[in-house]
Amino acid sequence: MSDNSYLDWPFFDDKHKQLQRTLDAWAADNLSDHHDSDVDQACRHLVAQLGSAGWLKNAVGGTAYGADAEVIDTRAICLIRETLARHSGLADFAFAMQGLGSGAISLFGTESQKQSYLTRVARGEAIAAFALSEPDAGSDVAAMQCAAEFVDGADGGHYILNGQKTWISNGGIADFYVLFARTGEAPGARGISAFIVDAGIEGFEIAERIDVIAPHPLARLQFDHCRIPASKRLGEAGQGFKVAMATLDIFRTSVAAAALGFARRAMDEALRRATTRKMFGQTLADFQLTQAKLAQMAISVDSSALLIYRAAWQRDQGKKVTKEAAMAKLVATESAQKVIDDAVQIFGGMGVVSEVTVERLYREIRSLRIYEGATEVQQLIIAREMLKEFTAS
Repeated sequence: MSDNSYLDWPFFDDKHKQLQRTLDAWAADNLSDHHDSDVDQACRHLVAQLGSAGWLKNAVGGTAYGADAEVIDTRAICLIRETLARHSGLADFAFAMQGLGSGAISLFGTESQKQSYLTRVARGEAIAAFALSEPDAGSDVAAMQCAAEFVDGADGGHYILNGQKTWISNGGIADFYVLFARTGEAPGARGISAFIVDAGIEGFEIAERIDVIAPHPLARLQFDHCRIPASKRLGEAGQGFKVAMATLDIFRTSVAAAALGFARRAMDEALRRATTRKMFGQTLADFQLTQAKLAQMAISVDSSALLIYRAAWQRDQGKKVTKEAAMAKLVATESAQKVIDDAVQIFGGMGVVSEVTVERLYREIRSLRIYEGATEVQQLIIAREMLKEFTAS
């Protein structure tokens, strides 16, 4: 069991401490770090399970729509993701995508849109997805090619959507997708709008399922003259980039929290292995080289946690956290990769046996250094924010 003394840090209220402890106990009784080979079904089950247990109430905003609070609590999201990731990477994924996939609706949705989608998301009755990336437009959102052309009409009009999206988590199992497409109000990122696209509508197909080293539902989506009612647009026309960035601002810090959960689990496993593995008449933990690795793990874990919960606390105070969230994501994901790699080394040959916990963590951590802004992109964000602050002072 990981050390939870960090809950006494001043970033947390009593409700956060109780949330983490209750979830930790629930996860120990209800989750496993192994799952069936049918990952789609496993994710559907986890969404339903998290919904029925009430944890997904934290993934959406607005008590009228089944949420736990009017505004999404960033610290709560981070604590939940950290705790779930420590117990089950797929459970963390299922929770995270319910939040990310519906986050734009919580922030920018109309009353009708919130009533239609958020209540079902909070109950685990509808699976959400976030469709931003394209084959040639990942971090460079301005390069987006997927386009939606507005057609006026007595019913308020509609959009004709053409193009594709890729690397879409929950692709193939989602009930709806918050999707971003070029609508042409202005060049670059200023001419993008956001839409809610229901699965199964005419002109929309799952073009390809994508297999990755840590299996989860992932797909390329294809749209061919797909008709989207104007009532399904999220926010103002041409404001899609703003919608996407506001949504990512909430959840980027939580990616760091998931990495922290993986790192804590790896450190637990390494401590257990080091103190029980006999070698040359003593245990691995008796060797100074092992002790050095364990010490560095602890430093990395606490450094990451401090950056994560500073950013989460600041955001919950209504402060801008662009730089702080980028720092947290960069440090936590890169540090977790090293912590897990060292844990594998401590395990020796057992560390690379398929589905041993540290081997699974080794695969699960890798994508976190890429999605929602790769490490290199976070470096650019941090530097640009520093330069803005310097020139403004």
